[in-house]
Amino acid sequence: MRKRVVIVDVDPQANLTAAFLDEDQIEALWEKKNVGSTIYQCVKPLTGVGDIAEPILQNIATDLYLLPGDVNLSGYEDALSAEWPSSMGDNNLYRPMRILSSFWQVMQKSAEKVQADIVLVDIGPNLGAINRSVLIATDYVVIPLGADLFSLQGLKNLGPTLRSWKSLWKKRLDNWDGNVENSAFPDFKLPQGKMQPIGYLCQQHSVRLDRPVKAYDKWVQRIPAVYRESVLNTKLLEKIKQEDDPYCLATIKHYRSLIPMAQEHRKPIFNLTSADGAIGSHSAAVQDAKKDFRELVKKISEKIGIEL
Repeated sequence: MRKRVVIVDVDPQANLTAAFLDEDQIEALWEKKNVGSTIYQCVKPLTGVGDIAEPILQNIATDLYLLPGDVNLSGYEDALSAEWPSSMGDNNLYRPMRILSSFWQVMQKSAEKVQADIVLVDIGPNLGAINRSVLIATDYVVIPLGADLFSLQGLKNLGPTLRSWKSLWKKRLDNWDGNVENSAFPDFKLPQGKMQPIGYLCQQHSVRLDRPVKAYDKWVQRIPAVYRESVLNTKLLEKIKQEDDPYCLATIKHYRSLIPMAQEHRKPIFNLTSADGAIGSHSAAVQDAKKDFRELVKKISEKIGIEL
């Protein structure tokens, strides 16, 4: 069963957008600044006296649409930060709640526009106001990790932050529900802020000659315990290897030369062909990638209740 997907790039670095559009296309989007042409151009009117703009989606392939990212999005961080405390006031709540839920509103408009089944969102690696508003808009969260100290420390910070944001957003929803303004905007809907973690992806290390495999393995094998303690707020009752952890959705292999090849041709690794240069051992690696990513999709779809 095919699914129609909208991808929203909410990382100000816009790496996901660069994976689908060439530099000339991206430059044109950023230079023209057409209303609704990027995620930032959709929410920008809220920084003035306007409202959320209708998103203009890029049709990447059959049943695949992209709302491009924008380097200017970082300028929206101040507005989100300012409205967070305002959203717990006693009056004039509509505007703060509109701004804080703006990413979710844009995602809903995008999905409705093309009758999408799923919205996938890419965010940057930080715990700022932009990501808070993005994660409030999500139902499920998948956490990518590397085999190093920094990913492990990031995981320790992420878990408590997610729980805090979820709790604080619930307070804001309750505050809005009990406010007299609520009845004045009967069609105004808000995200429930589920942000349920369904697992993590572990990126396979690329072995450096000056760093033995044991150095990577030390960090990798600590992930199952840290994920449970920091993200799930539970304890790991008995030691488990990362490769046997049911919360590990996949170990993403280091595909080496296939990565730049896929970037050059702006297509997924598993769709590379001999015409793209995927011949010999590369061709076999492409087929392996296809199996790996299909298995990952199956796991994620089962976790979120989507039938494929």
